[in-house]
Amino acid sequence: MEQTGLARRIRERGLELGLGAIGFAPIGPSAHSVALRDWLGRGRQGTMAYMERTAEDRLDVRRRFPWARSAVVAAVTYLPYRGSRENQEGVVGHVARYAVGRDYHLVLAERLRALAAFIVVESPGARTQAYTDTGPVLERELAARAGLGWFGKNTNLIGPRGDSWTLLGEILTDLDLPVGEPVADRCGTCTACLDACPTGAIPEPYVVDSTRCISYLTIELRGSIPESQRADLGDWVFGCDICQEVCPWNRKVAATGDTDFLPSDDLRRRSLADLVRIAGEEFRATFGKTPIERTRHRGLVRNALIVAANTGDDEALAAGRDRADDPDPVIRETALWALDRHRESRHGS
Repeated sequence: MEQTGLARRIRERGLELGLGAIGFAPIGPSAHSVALRDWLGRGRQGTMAYMERTAEDRLDVRRRFPWARSAVVAAVTYLPYRGSRENQEGVVGHVARYAVGRDYHLVLAERLRALAAFIVVESPGARTQAYTDTGPVLERELAARAGLGWFGKNTNLIGPRGDSWTLLGEILTDLDLPVGEPVADRCGTCTACLDACPTGAIPEPYVVDSTRCISYLTIELRGSIPESQRADLGDWVFGCDICQEVCPWNRKVAATGDTDFLPSDDLRRRSLADLVRIAGEEFRATFGKTPIERTRHRGLVRNALIVAANTGDDEALAAGRDRADDPDPVIRETALWALDRHRESRHGS
């Protein structure tokens, strides 16, 4: 009864802190070890070497935290707006919805640290370690164990009432807390996410090939994007939401009122040409505390140049001429490609 009461107070405090749904998961070996090792063995992590380097720790967090017994898992809804991207006046290019506001790593870390401090006050001597997409933790599996949802065929966690527009964070603790009941998979025969992915990055249900995913190409890949994949980006400057946009479970999700996840004025004011022109110092000052920082200056300019070519944005392509002799080889090569492609397109028309 004591731990049940503590769990209730943790949930209540988590809600007050803006951590949304809270669940409790047991700590133990992953049930997905075979799948993860197969995924890595097929090279589907691409250049994300850290995935292989930390694989064993991810498969059992007790290797790093032998004292951990439970995880307090938070699922925070971040959807900044409903409706089509085209109707969001002022939001430049197409940026994944989780990235239009403050950096969720910073937002959730602040809230999780506050909740961890609350846990220690409520249970003096308790050990805690908070993470939000920053450590070797299989967050979605912990969330599923906590009863916060099921794995969709696009590998996103879908909440019990339907909603994959969520960010996950967790607090590992040495407390024994009452664990949640797993939620049954409700994807059924639906293949909307597989059918809609423009790059075929979901080759089979519950598997994502990162090397073909627009989010990976625009964020994680540090060098040049292969020419054969550039058209696949369409008009996505950072990340991709397509597999979530088409998911039937997301049709009735309400937009959040959490101001930390709403589009920033810095993003609203910028055209695609602005992103092509942006200098390194300005990039860091503007996007340093947003998820867009992860792609780094080179990556954002590279992406903007590709989108300019894909969409025929004359202003952005004109700005790209100044990038044709950029000292950065990736930016320079991408600019020359974008200008060549635009010329070929105009000549062909």
